Amino acid sequence: MKIVVMGVSGCGKTSAAEQLAAHLALNFLDADDFHNTANVAKMRAGIALTDADRADWLNILNHQLRQHSAVALACSALKRDHRDRLRANNPGVIFLYLQGSMALIWQRMQSRSEHYFNDQGLLQNQFDTLEEPGPDEAIRVNIDTTLDEVVRQCLAQLPISKEP
Repeated sequence: MKIVVMGVSGCGKTSAAEQLAAHLALNFLDADDFHNTANVAKMRAGIALTDADRADWLNILNHQLRQHSAVALACSALKRDHRDRLRANNPGVIFLYLQGSMALIWQRMQSRSEHYFNDQGLLQNQFDTLEEPGPDEAIRVNIDTTLDEVVRQCLAQLPISKEP
């Protein structure tokens, strides 16, 4: 099983993907770990990434997905094109879209102290860039609840084999 937990920064992708990986015995990958130093420097400076900035990063993530048969990847995947690039040569990838409001996510982000992406302008840019996936692309999960409930909702909607 290959899962991409997606959404804007601060929606809980990493935490949810880590818990899903542990529960389903999947490898865990955080897309943030694959950004090059120039992209990280831009975000630290409060400068939003462009699609050109994301191109190599998406190629690396696609390669990472191809290298694992069982993986949970936390990745923004903001645009349909980004998701298509992750899906390329990765049949069966399941996207879980963690959906929440700007107000809720910004409130949560303000409690993060050690993350390079902690700027309201950058978060607004992510919301502006986001092309919400339709039901043909992703399973939607509302994040206006606890992390445990978000993970429970994800697990309940995944096509997990119920074999004895």
